[in-house]
Amino acid sequence: DARHALAILSAARFGWPLKRMISIGVTGTKGKTTTTHMIRAILEAAGKKVGMIGTTGAMIGDEVHPTKNTTPESYELQEYFSKMADAGCDYVVMEVSSQGIKMRRTDGILFDYGIFTNISPDHIGPDEHKDFEEYLYYKSRIFQMAKTGLYNKDDGHWAEIVKDAACPLYSFGTGEADFSASDIRHVAEPGFVGMEFNVTGNGRAIDVKLGMPGLFNVHNALAAAALAGIMGISEEAVKKGLRTVSVNGRMEIVHSSERCTVIVDYAHNAVSMESLLKTLRAYEPKRLVCVFGCGGNRSKDRRYSMGRIGGQLADLCIITADNSRFAKTEDIIADIRSALEPTGGAFIEIPDRKEAIEYSIQHAQPGDMIAVIGKGHEDYQEINGVRTHFLDREAIEEAVRKYCNSSA
Repeated sequence: DARHALAILSAARFGWPLKRMISIGVTGTKGKTTTTHMIRAILEAAGKKVGMIGTTGAMIGDEVHPTKNTTPESYELQEYFSKMADAGCDYVVMEVSSQGIKMRRTDGILFDYGIFTNISPDHIGPDEHKDFEEYLYYKSRIFQMAKTGLYNKDDGHWAEIVKDAACPLYSFGTGEADFSASDIRHVAEPGFVGMEFNVTGNGRAIDVKLGMPGLFNVHNALAAAALAGIMGISEEAVKKGLRTVSVNGRMEIVHSSERCTVIVDYAHNAVSMESLLKTLRAYEPKRLVCVFGCGGNRSKDRRYSMGRIGGQLADLCIITADNSRFAKTEDIIADIRSALEPTGGAFIEIPDRKEAIEYSIQHAQPGDMIAVIGKGHEDYQEINGVRTHFLDREAIEEAVRKYCNSSA
């Protein structure tokens, strides 16, 4: 098998660099990116140097290298491991995609710790997995390639994931588990929007204040806290890491004050948009304002479904441009409007995305929560095949300086 050979030869070519670091692999349909960032934040709070590989690129200290795939090709992967080890990294934490496992990019790797977050039907099609059974099979392989495993016991498929495990396992969840979260509370106050909960397991109990909103982020944080407990990382590092963690474009709180809270998220389809808006509703904002558009040259169904969800769940929608590509922005907005109008939801149209973001902050009412969604960490706008620099966070920060008295 040439792909298997490439993986083994690549590891040998770079001198088996993973042997010089403690390695952590995270797999799951959702939560991989956030969980790896949380683990990194905890380890760095403990004074460790951490390398990270995933959707947001390969990070070595302050260096960020863009990656084509969530789990890069085996040669590229081993090269990054080597650079991390040479840079003095104590740990490497990475996202392990099912496609990466299937394509043998991770062959020859034995993680010190493997984590399973959750699984739901996704990545099924001609170029990915033929069916859910195959998808689940490759997700379960994480426990064939780790010395110690952690799994989410709240996931409905956990028994199938762990049945062929070849390593000792620990569970985490909100019910009976080796590491459990309880007394979960949504917290929204000037300067902080997130979650509070208690973590018990491995003989210790920690009161956690998580600087990211949403119950699903409690599960991600619980995975990171459980790993820290197994590894013997201090309670103080767990608290500090989870309190300050931030993931670019993933439930990223860019501004929080008495005037308003502004969040950037990558939600770019109806399912993720609905989940996001329902999560933010739990904080009981005065108004929930959603700034969004839809990408061009993609299924029109996305425009209709997102328009419908926005009209049903937001108090005000500001329809604007996303990556229009070769489609006309006004046509995309018209399609969104056609599905939003019948819901009776309030909306306005501002095609220029920067102006739309500025309007949302200029006209914010005390207690508003504003969600700017669709682009997340993307730092460009693509129109007629041309990409120009644009980052939602920068546009928000500029508007905050202009209209809010407190700092972003």
